[in-house]
Amino acid sequence: MNRFTGKTVLITGGTSGMGLATAHRLISEGAQVIVTGRTHARVDAATRALGPDASGVVADAADLGAVDALMETVRKRHGHLDSLFANAGIGTFLPFEDITEPDFDHGVDVNFKGVFFTVQKALPLLVAGGSVVINASWTLHRGNSVLTLYSAAKAAAHNLARTLAAALGPRGIRVNSVSPGYIDTPMYPAAALSTAEEEALTGQIVAGRFGRPEEVAAAVAFLASSDASYINGQDLVIDGGLVGAVPA
Repeated sequence: MNRFTGKTVLITGGTSGMGLATAHRLISEGAQVIVTGRTHARVDAATRALGPDASGVVADAADLGAVDALMETVRKRHGHLDSLFANAGIGTFLPFEDITEPDFDHGVDVNFKGVFFTVQKALPLLVAGGSVVINASWTLHRGNSVLTLYSAAKAAAHNLARTLAAALGPRGIRVNSVSPGYIDTPMYPAAALSTAEEEALTGQIVAGRFGRPEEVAAAVAFLASSDASYINGQDLVIDGGLVGAVPA
């Protein structure tokens, strides 16, 4: 397919996992992709793997000065954006009573504030007919005792997608979110789990397995493309049936 031929797409947190898989997918469909990561080593490794249609910028989504510099770099290199995948995020997997104020600040800074200001600062570059996809999480649909901070920040990011759909609609910009379930990524690798832990988790999933980053990438590519031109303010859950169904 060539849905992204001539299109420029920015993917934050695009050096591994779902972000990197989405970069590969969009490049395969013709896009020029800019990925961000927090270190030169990660950005350099990702751009080498992605090839000549990718470029990288070192930027921490929680650092608004770095986000400003990122957008200026994109403006100088490309002049505009057709799509943005606000994907950068971190996991905070702690019991509620153990979360400290620094934990809270860092989790919210990356998973919500970073998303909010990334979209805001990208707005002057986004063209009419463009799209934004925000990476939320299945956890906003179902409570989990060790994901209180993470879930709350992701719920805020999800709600932001709906309110921005209304705010940016008059500019011809669509905004949607995706809510991945258990996806086998460096942030949550299936290989790091014991057999008992993996069986306990996959036993909750109708598909009976963790998802692959490429499966999330396919959904993001759809929402970012003209194939989803009448889809706005929606959340697409990509979880193998974790939230919406009970395994037989």
